[in-house]
Amino acid sequence: MSEPGKRIAVLDALRGAALVQMVVYHGLYDWVYVFGQSAAWFTASRNAYLWQQAICWTFILVSGASFHYSRRGLRRGALVFGCGMLLTAVTLAVLPSERILFGVLHFLGLAMMLSAAVRGLLLRVPACAGFLASAALFCLTKQLPYGFLGFLDVRLWALPQTLYQSAWTFPLGLMGPGFYSADYFPLFPWLFLFWAGLYGWRLLMATRAGAALRALRPVPVLNALGRRSLLCYMLHQPLLLAAVWLLAAAVRAG
Repeated sequence: MSEPGKRIAVLDALRGAALVQMVVYHGLYDWVYVFGQSAAWFTASRNAYLWQQAICWTFILVSGASFHYSRRGLRRGALVFGCGMLLTAVTLAVLPSERILFGVLHFLGLAMMLSAAVRGLLLRVPACAGFLASAALFCLTKQLPYGFLGFLDVRLWALPQTLYQSAWTFPLGLMGPGFYSADYFPLFPWLFLFWAGLYGWRLLMATRAGAALRALRPVPVLNALGRRSLLCYMLHQPLLLAAVWLLAAAVRAG
């Protein structure tokens, strides 16, 4: 199963497609919430939330699947986590109202490092059992940051508020009083989704459908973006902010 260093075209293409969706989503987010413009569809009901979740689930599941092909998980994870910390510093200095204290890059970097540290143990778990357990734990803990256990977005059992009193437990999903991060992906529940991607990919690769997916040819633009997803992620937001600022200024002037 594990083939360190090998690139799988479909994984790069999925990552590239998610990146395109993320750029469009963040452009609309900046338009509405940073520059105060209107976008009725984006702010209606749960549209933006569901879109954002679909994008992030894709990134995390694909990252879990790609773990099988990572040659230097600890090093790669440290790089991604370091980029997350750079975003923290920049947002605190430039746009504190949209600060990112523990976003998707922090999470993915830490998930990669932790998974690399216990790689042997993870790969000894049967794929079916690992996938079912990871999926169940993700569903159960999806509302952990908000004080509940349940099933995905359904909150069923309240947790003791004493768990949420520290200012330093937010990386685990236990937000203390006054905590805010514009992008927040704590270790729990999202580590379980990362592992669901890891085990789900192993299950899929044991089927004919998996063999067909591995044989898919690259989609040039999407695969190019997917191979450079970290660089694109780091560059897209400052470029978007500049572009949306110019567009909002033009609209106000008009």
